[in-house]
Amino acid sequence: MTTPTETDLTTEQRSRYARHLLLPEVGLAGQRRLLRSRVLVIGAGGLGSPVLTYLAAAGVGTIGIVDDDTVDLTNLQRQVVHRTADVGRLKTESAAERLAAINPGVRTVLHSVRLTAETVWDLLEGYDVVVDGTDNFATRYLLGDACALRGLPYVWAALFRFDAALSVFDATTGPCYRCVHPVPPAPGSVPSCAEGGVLGAMAGVVGAAQATEALKLLLGVGRPLVGRLATFDALDGEWRYVTVAKNPGCALCGPRATILSRADVADAWVEACSVDAPAPTAGHVRPVDLALYLSSRPGTVLLDVRSQDEAAIVSIPGSTLLPLPDLLDDPGVVAQDRPVVVVCRSGARSARAADALRAAGHPDVAELAGGVLRWVSDVAPDQPTY
Repeated sequence: MTTPTETDLTTEQRSRYARHLLLPEVGLAGQRRLLRSRVLVIGAGGLGSPVLTYLAAAGVGTIGIVDDDTVDLTNLQRQVVHRTADVGRLKTESAAERLAAINPGVRTVLHSVRLTAETVWDLLEGYDVVVDGTDNFATRYLLGDACALRGLPYVWAALFRFDAALSVFDATTGPCYRCVHPVPPAPGSVPSCAEGGVLGAMAGVVGAAQATEALKLLLGVGRPLVGRLATFDALDGEWRYVTVAKNPGCALCGPRATILSRADVADAWVEACSVDAPAPTAGHVRPVDLALYLSSRPGTVLLDVRSQDEAAIVSIPGSTLLPLPDLLDDPGVVAQDRPVVVVCRSGARSARAADALRAAGHPDVAELAGGVLRWVSDVAPDQPTY
């Protein structure tokens, strides 16, 4: 009878990972490799939930979880690593507890901090693969830049409504994130999942695909999605693949790259952060001041530019619904003889609507700072949120 060593599997492990051991591409050597591997997962949300679950079940030895947020009731529609009883807890702690229940042999390292240009370098230290489960452009550019400079493969995905995209960026063997997305989009031009919604089960499909790509990278098997962009249309049930190549003009990995150091990454991160915040404009009304503002300016139109489905969840009394696409098609539909306060979920769409109204010549436009979310938080906490 042999004594288990660092390279042998115990009897319990041989049973737990039996279906892996049957695969010629994995086997004993591959499972040992997984047990020695370290994966950093950014975000314990919709994508992070299936990623974390499957990596733990597969026996990845060390899993780092980066998230500074707490579990909210609105998360549970798609963030299946958390339970109703976890509402209010740190997502890192909730996720780690679930992973321990799935596989107590896996070590979790909790990073309950915000990912910034200052924290990213220490967070990446010692990991073999990075998986991105976030939903904002600033973090994607920061991770893409930092992973490229560190020579780490970066498993990326994005969700919106019924559509998704997935790829593996590895500047040592293929394109980096900036090769495919050279510059951030204009602020407010791309709605987030929080604004446009997402089918919850989509996160499971795409997150499981991310976990599969991470395992392929760790095992050195198959053909990872390096140099290919996969898109998924859930309504049609179709995956499509597009070949993507290194961009010779890439600012990060091209021959004339300008992002070469930590300082350069920090500067680029600050620029990318502007995408995820409303463009700064004058004329914001705080939710706590809204009632006084409206009473002091009779006739003011409280213009809600969210979708009809969003308005059905929660609306500010007295508001008029005009979804943003309709307003942008014809800003002149809003009469210019009455003041307007524009409202959306959190501020991005109201900024675009206000800019369109001002460009059309409207003389008196303001925005509700923080949107309906801030109004619920500061004025009407008994109302539902989303």
